[in-house]
Amino acid sequence: MNDTLVTLVGNVATQPEFRDSVTGGMVRFRFAVTARRWDRGQQSWSDGPTSFYTVWAWRTLAANLAGSVSVGEPLVVHGRLRVREEDRDGQRRFSADLEAVAVGHDLTRGTSAFKRVVKADPALVERAKEPVP
Repeated sequence: MNDTLVTLVGNVATQPEFRDSVTGGMVRFRFAVTARRWDRGQQSWSDGPTSFYTVWAWRTLAANLAGSVSVGEPLVVHGRLRVREEDRDGQRRFSADLEAVAVGHDLTRGTSAFKRVVKADPALVERAKEPVP
């Protein structure tokens, strides 16, 4: 009820990693979000700092993501933001995870072909399990 829902626009930074489990599939990948701003002085766009998030998806969304997304592709990801805190070597570290609810290609930067899947297509899962060259 009190989840923090966010929508991020960015690029897939690592190959989605699919794992099958008893409760359904799970996929994880890193997602890079870079703010772009108009610099009036330079009269051009400039990139701000890049933030990285770990995106997690489950069950049907996981299987469909694994068969549809590759490194470098622009996406829009909507989901629950989770900030993790851990101590490593005596230092506190924070990381941001996003439990995806919906994911789609960013159509302002390209085209995409949608294929409806009644159930998770086993071919999509098999593609996800193939080793990355």
